[in-house]
Amino acid sequence: MTRRVVVTGGSSISALGIDTDVVFENLHALKNKIVRMDEWDKYKQMNTRLACPVDFKCPDFPRKKVRGMGRVAMLSVASADEAMKLSGIAGDEKLLRSGRCGVAYGSSTGSVDALLDFYSMLATNTVNGITATTYIKSMPQTCAVNIGVFFGLTGRLITTNTACTSGSLAIGYSYEAIKYGMQDVMVAGGAEELNPTESATFDTLFATSTKNDTPELTPAPYDKNRDGLVIGEGAATLILEEYEHAKARGAKIYAEIVGFGTNTDGDHITQPNKVTMQIALETAIKDASLAKEAIGYVNGHGTATKAGDLAESWATYNALGRSVPISSIKSYIGHTLGACGSIEAWLAINMSLRNWFAPNLNLKTVDPECAPLDYIQGAGRELDTEYIMSNNFAFGGINTSLIFKKI
Repeated sequence: MTRRVVVTGGSSISALGIDTDVVFENLHALKNKIVRMDEWDKYKQMNTRLACPVDFKCPDFPRKKVRGMGRVAMLSVASADEAMKLSGIAGDEKLLRSGRCGVAYGSSTGSVDALLDFYSMLATNTVNGITATTYIKSMPQTCAVNIGVFFGLTGRLITTNTACTSGSLAIGYSYEAIKYGMQDVMVAGGAEELNPTESATFDTLFATSTKNDTPELTPAPYDKNRDGLVIGEGAATLILEEYEHAKARGAKIYAEIVGFGTNTDGDHITQPNKVTMQIALETAIKDASLAKEAIGYVNGHGTATKAGDLAESWATYNALGRSVPISSIKSYIGHTLGACGSIEAWLAINMSLRNWFAPNLNLKTVDPECAPLDYIQGAGRELDTEYIMSNNFAFGGINTSLIFKKI
């Protein structure tokens, strides 16, 4: 017997803002938050100078609790704190310490600045930069562990360090943990801190945008004249809960997760495979016991790379069999890597609640090689739909699809 899983809280931190109403004011303004990073001019052989940083300062948390956190962990803990407050579980020591409340969280890496201290040791043969918290800040599981310790969670801990699917995979694994009775509540999401090394990774693959003097014109997902992605940062957290448990405590329910699909391409580290991507989407639809026609909107991965856009669009079209409405939040805040799956899921849920779906910015001419989907343009789309899908795909051929129901 399986159990229903609902979303009872959430929070996102991105260049669009933290407060959800502010985020939607910025979405309705139809302007992206991409900026030129003048301080990156020193990296002479890197072509891009574009990024989407967040104006973030750590909340007034006790110093003892944050001294072992790098920026990525602080982003995740701050987001989790807001989400838990919204859900009404913040401070519920009985629940948090019950062993029935866990955490699933991921990022591409830990804090790079802390890793540099280790590299410095190897380069200089001294350990002057190494402290008791260096590894804690740099370790891959830093987000999940710091959330668990900060809030005193004693349930399952799952770390999902899978690049662009870190956040979505965390949500999916949390959904399964609750659905099959292992946990009652999960704190789920992903985070990423901005670092030039991440942009350099994609720059070496000629996958970054170089519209350095016109940041407002990029990225342009699904557009014929796109020239690549832009790296951003942020975090987002969803509180997932077993339906009866949420009902019993009178929690507000934002959505129900009804489907999850994930797989790997097993083919190439960086080249997407539309066939296995399609299977992931079809797996989510099957898990939800839905007809594919029920999906009324797709929150696309939309990286604004040619290979990614083409593979994703055809996987979506072939899985759903029609011209479904689709748009990408990355056109506003860039590619937030480990955070994107959770940021996009939370914003897609809120777009569904508002019956308004943000358009793809900078989409002027749809790439004729993309599948014939209904790419939302202009001022957005007024749309009342019961089911929405949120898809993400990562290096390593890791594919995820989440389906949410409005209740």
